[in-house]
Amino acid sequence: MDAETGSISGGCPFTGHGETRDLLGRTNRDWWPDALQLDILTQHGLQADPMPDFDYAEAFNTIDYKALKQDITDLMTDSQEWWPADYGHYGPFFIRMAWHAAGTYRTGDGRGGSSSGQQRFAPLNSWPDNGNLDKARRLLWPIKQKYGKNISWADLFILTGNVAIESMGGPVFGFGGGRADVFEPETVYWGTEELWVDQGVETRIIPDEGKALENPLAAIQMGLIYVNPEGPGGNPDPLQSARDMRETFARMAMNDEETVALTAGGHAFGKAHGAKPADTFGGAPEGEALALQGFGWLNDEEEIAKGNITTSGIEGAWTPNPTQWGGDYFRLLFKYDYELVESPAGAKQWQPVNPDEEDMAPDARDPSLKVPTMMTTADMALKMDPDYRKISERFRDDQAALDDAFARAWFKLCHRDMGPKVRYMGPEVPEETLIWQDPVPAGSQPSDSAVSDFKSKVLDSGLTVAELVKVAWASASTYRNSDHRGGANGARIRLAPMKDWEANEPETLSRVLSKLDEIRGDLSMADAIVLAGAAAIEKAAKDGGHSIKVDVTTGRGDATDEHTDAESFEPLEPFADGFRNYLRTKAQVKTEDMLVDKAHLLGLSIPEMTALVGGMRALGAVNAHPTHGDSIGVFTDRPGTLSNDFFVNLLSMDTKWEVVDESGDEEFVGKDRKTGEERYRATRTDLVFGSNSQLRAIAEVFAENGGEAKFLDTFVTAWTKVMDADRFDLRCAKYHG
Repeated sequence: MDAETGSISGGCPFTGHGETRDLLGRTNRDWWPDALQLDILTQHGLQADPMPDFDYAEAFNTIDYKALKQDITDLMTDSQEWWPADYGHYGPFFIRMAWHAAGTYRTGDGRGGSSSGQQRFAPLNSWPDNGNLDKARRLLWPIKQKYGKNISWADLFILTGNVAIESMGGPVFGFGGGRADVFEPETVYWGTEELWVDQGVETRIIPDEGKALENPLAAIQMGLIYVNPEGPGGNPDPLQSARDMRETFARMAMNDEETVALTAGGHAFGKAHGAKPADTFGGAPEGEALALQGFGWLNDEEEIAKGNITTSGIEGAWTPNPTQWGGDYFRLLFKYDYELVESPAGAKQWQPVNPDEEDMAPDARDPSLKVPTMMTTADMALKMDPDYRKISERFRDDQAALDDAFARAWFKLCHRDMGPKVRYMGPEVPEETLIWQDPVPAGSQPSDSAVSDFKSKVLDSGLTVAELVKVAWASASTYRNSDHRGGANGARIRLAPMKDWEANEPETLSRVLSKLDEIRGDLSMADAIVLAGAAAIEKAAKDGGHSIKVDVTTGRGDATDEHTDAESFEPLEPFADGFRNYLRTKAQVKTEDMLVDKAHLLGLSIPEMTALVGGMRALGAVNAHPTHGDSIGVFTDRPGTLSNDFFVNLLSMDTKWEVVDESGDEEFVGKDRKTGEERYRATRTDLVFGSNSQLRAIAEVFAENGGEAKFLDTFVTAWTKVMDADRFDLRCAKYHG
């Protein structure tokens, strides 16, 4: 592969190094202002997806899987004149394509990764680190065309990487299909920098200047998948490169052993490309001419035929057998001393001193020629960093250990963002359940009478509506639709680290959970928590004169500490949760932006987000304020009753709002316009529903005469969506017989 490939930093996932920013950073319009803009055609609820209701998982289960894999295998050695295969085998090229499709995943917000085929769209299709992968995707088009919608591009990228490894004798742990394609760029914050890595942008870690990698980012420079293969900012220091690798891989859910195995395993195959200076070639696909039909970078047929290809700028193979799995990578890394040299493109790389002829690699186009192998600075880090070296030496001496570690790490890389194992489809899904899949034991379905009896006991328990709603929300709202982690199933709200999160008000949480455990009978705790919230909402609506039914599912299981990798759940901790008016400390992103971000991760629409905020305020389900208790944002004189009072009173012209000076524009006081008497306290996430024109338009619908019914309906729909967001055990049951 051409570009290479760390500790999960706690704290705010929205830190930055400058002025207050939004959650987008540089957008596609910023990078490519002349590109055709299609946003206007997705306004007012119009779909970009031509198949919005298509079931990719169901379709994948109908495919002739054996025939598909054979077609991909045949492609590996079917070298095309318009883009010839190095060494006559596309395997290394396709491994890089699959790796870079999956490698954008980051634990901070669960975004990125392989599960939606985003590599087809800007900015990823034009990242410097993805140079010439436009050709890899085009090589796959005849297969995608043949099998059509039965396999998504997202699945095809990863399956092709697996087949590539197998075709070269490498170990594979398994494959799970069922990923769904998207048809427009996803909104992901990739950073604030105005330059790409190949344009001189600084590295994101400079310890001497107190500069750390910003959360939720994982890549070390804008436009990279992992780290700069030449070293931090192009500095060929293996120890600093090890520092960057450890940080970025940890933010992508990999430990040291997985990092070493992936790096060595990936570099057992293929070569890096740096035949000529990068400015010899064209620009990225998104900014190129119409006649090139989506191709970028290198398009000169004569240069392509000669193998004069540049992507990372580093030139050469890592091993003497670039299309065969084995132990040559570590054998050469430790056999030779290496000297720093420059590639023909001017990139810094390492070359073995006085290599034996049998340890030299064949030329990628002419196998009769021999050329020196090389290592990148990132490779040298595996030899120079003490911890990486211990692992590398063990893998050098135990090929079976490397085989197993690489296969498992590759599987994790390619499936980490798919969520629960029940979402995996196909005949090659491994039987073994892995801790990073967040397993939850199967639950049992309670009877209607058991549910009814429990809800009656809840309402007689002495627990308040606000307490029950807050605990149910705390449990379910951990869900992220980016990587399908979190959620109410498993009731991990009882376990470390969730039970101790400040946002969950641990003392109150413990008391509520203890009472629910006392009265739940045969119900799982996961069901008890969700049903208790539903009972509280039904009561709160009844107290307001409305009869509603909150139909959440049952049959959840309870996870234990043994099912839970506690450290991996740390990035899910809420730094801010506007739904319960929680903010730990002021961040460099506006609190209302963080509310929108959380709503996006929960899969909520604008009306659903608005209804949930207003409803939880009316219910009094807000986190306690140090000086004002649970009254901030609760614009009603009947807290605990589900009503539209929040919207009615927010939009009333009887109240005038002023910022509380010492809050730094995070807290506001609402005063009676005539008397000056204080009526309410509010945060930014309260007042934005009257300030922002789009949100105010929704708030007006809920506040107007006759709007309460619409509000209640939207609130219940949104609440149920959040409570049931992670019920893949139900939604996917039909695929597994």
